Amino acid sequence: QVQLVESGGGLVQAGGSLRLSCAASGRTFSRSGMGWFRQAPGKEREFVAAITWSGANTYYKESVKGRFTISRDNAKNTVYLQMNSLKPADTAVYYCAAARNLLQPTVDVTPDDYNYWGQGTQVTVSS
Repeated sequence: QVQLVESGGGLVQAGGSLRLSCAASGRTFSRSGMGWFRQAPGKEREFVAAITWSGANTYYKESVKGRFTISRDNAKNTVYLQMNSLKPADTAVYYCAAARNLLQPTVDVTPDDYNYWGQGTQVTVSS
């Protein structure tokens, strides 16, 4: 079992930055790939970024490349999403998730690849 709690969301002006954190409990965190997804009102949940269990590999949604950075600290059971140069289009509820299959060498990018989810944190970017 893995429990995930996101924090760090808020209201920011366009061009600003936020750092999301996802604190995990459970013995499998260090062996789990982790992902960040987001869901805007009236839209489906979409992939944002993912990182393998070791942190060796990362992958990003095209529109956030160069602006967002995913990282993890297995000693602290925490995964982060640093978001810079934020745009109004980034407004959404952001969710972290733990991958279904452990110790995978490649990242997981679809919601079905994940079986544990946090409650979400709201990010609002004003123009």
